[in-house]
Amino acid sequence: MLKWFPLLLISIAIYNLLIFGGELFGSPAQVLLDRSINVPMFSGDIWMFRLGDLLVLGSLCLLFFEIVKSTRTGSVEVLNHALSMMVFVVALVEFLLVRGFSNTTFFFIVVMAFFDVVAGFTISIVAAKRDLGTTHGLIGTN
Repeated sequence: MLKWFPLLLISIAIYNLLIFGGELFGSPAQVLLDRSINVPMFSGDIWMFRLGDLLVLGSLCLLFFEIVKSTRTGSVEVLNHALSMMVFVVALVEFLLVRGFSNTTFFFIVVMAFFDVVAGFTISIVAAKRDLGTTHGLIGTN
């Protein structure tokens, strides 16, 4: 079910919703992202867990599932890799050019989208080699 869908698009869509529709939630986006829960620790420190941190944590979980999905070889996975590349490019353009996206939280999401693209292609190539039964390069005998 939806093997072709790039999961990190969910995180980027949520972030876009917060930035462009932040006023709908009653606060500007940065105020929403900076809201925190303060958790007292046994060491005496206070751990501040922000909504932006939760978005990054959720993105890490989605990245894990994207990497697991990339171990398959087939036409659906090729479509997933192409869409993941487009998600990365759009996220990078937003980070560089759109107001409200140039912060550490969104930067980490962009980096995860980049890792998804690179890991997806790398793992797919290794899986394809395994499926073909080759131990050397696909071209030549290096």
